[in-house]
Amino acid sequence: MNNVNNAWMLSSKVEPMGKLWYTGIKTNGAITDMEAFATTATEARGSNNVLLVDGMALLFRGFYANSYGGYIRKTRDGLPTNAVFGFVKYLLDAIKTFKPTHVICCWDMGSKTFRTEKFTNYKANRPEAPLELIPQFDLVKDVVASFGIPNVGIAGYEADDCIGTLSRKFGADMDVHVLTGDHDMLQLVTERVKVIIMKKGASNYAVYDPALLLAEKQLTALQFIDLKGLIGDTSDNYPGVKGIGEKTAVKLLLEHGSIDGIIANLGLLTKSVKAKIEADLEMLHLCRELATIHCEAPVDCAIEDCVWSPDYRKIHEKFTELEFNSLVKDIERLTAVS
Repeated sequence: MNNVNNAWMLSSKVEPMGKLWYTGIKTNGAITDMEAFATTATEARGSNNVLLVDGMALLFRGFYANSYGGYIRKTRDGLPTNAVFGFVKYLLDAIKTFKPTHVICCWDMGSKTFRTEKFTNYKANRPEAPLELIPQFDLVKDVVASFGIPNVGIAGYEADDCIGTLSRKFGADMDVHVLTGDHDMLQLVTERVKVIIMKKGASNYAVYDPALLLAEKQLTALQFIDLKGLIGDTSDNYPGVKGIGEKTAVKLLLEHGSIDGIIANLGLLTKSVKAKIEADLEMLHLCRELATIHCEAPVDCAIEDCVWSPDYRKIHEKFTELEFNSLVKDIERLTAVS
């Protein structure tokens, strides 16, 4: 990473381990996650394709998916690991499915960002993280580093901004996939940048390119920002224009192209819609600003530092430490043939 104040990256660069790239051991006729994971490393060495991972999206999903009935997976020493275990499973599946040649994981770096400076209520409705999740915030970054994947984040910005910035950087020269559960990321879609939305169920993804975004949402990526400006976002706690719902907002954008186009044609709107927009004009501009992913955040990651080339022995050590027994067995099968 460039020398940027308050920027943070933990990277563990590793070299490929020869025969491990070519393992294809089957168990009861099925290839395990880790075995498919190893095979993917070989297949990925074709055309360049970088996977940008929304770390918090996977971690929170992993926590709640692995805490049914109040049971929290822990080590013998009492360290909670359920979120990290879920994170690993999601990460392995995405790498197996999309076969990246390069992988980077991006993280939020605290609740205070340039957006909270502009609007103090931004995300103020979010509850505190569950106690069992808190020690896993640092733990998951250690696990990511054991895979040889850089962890990237910067104080004052969200993971979305890091992902947006890196997607623009790498999207100029290679294909980019953004792995997330956050529909706000759809504004990053271009011909080279696809956004993968994780859906309910294993290996269930919606992969958005410009055509699918237009077909499903009726909007372009840039219009998706203006949609959020108009209707707000309850999860991020900004209101948009009071009384304007998604159906009306989409209709306005289809007719006038953008928020600027809507404002330029206020006289053509119905009396009711015109009054609502005029009453909340300042909030409309603020919400559009809050909704916009900042694609010039002061973060960087050299392409040679995020090559997907995992050291399975390091992964084995980390999985053993965390008592991920089923995954340890997969790794042992891999290292046995190296």
